[in-house]
Amino acid sequence: MTITIRRVTTKDAAALAKLMSDPAVYGGLLQLPYPTEERWAAQLAGTGAADKADLSLVAELGGEVVASAGLYAPGLALRRRHVMGLGMSVARVAQRQGVGTALMTALCDYADHWLNTLRIELTVYTDNDVALRLYQRFGFRIEGTFKGYALRDGRYVDAFAMARFHPSPAQIVAPEPGA
Repeated sequence: MTITIRRVTTKDAAALAKLMSDPAVYGGLLQLPYPTEERWAAQLAGTGAADKADLSLVAELGGEVVASAGLYAPGLALRRRHVMGLGMSVARVAQRQGVGTALMTALCDYADHWLNTLRIELTVYTDNDVALRLYQRFGFRIEGTFKGYALRDGRYVDAFAMARFHPSPAQIVAPEPGA
């Protein structure tokens, strides 16, 4: 089945509410149970502004939204403009079908070739082996462990801080003297 990657639109609110209502999905994120379409519509209404570097994508299989991912500025600090944060969710039925790889390829290409991002950061629960392998394939490395990072299903769980550096950051190539 063909994977289609595209920018998220406000019309995706119902699909994202459905995706995030699966315990296998929200359990791996900082999402809470029982998301609503209205909440997602309100959140999506702020995406896509021309002056924002953020990129929100969805992946479709057979015309159905089965995953979402995005890059976002981690804050307004001028001295961190070279950094983007990354988040991703993949429906249980779409896991291990190349969806995560397709999304990561699109996000890393956008960050490397269009944003001049030097560093992409993310957090991932230490027990999310599938996500850890995916991120490591794309050059992310563990930089530290957050103990008791988040409450998940009544227990505090740890998370890794991971980052990926641009493999070949843009540079100005000066012409040779006399050329």
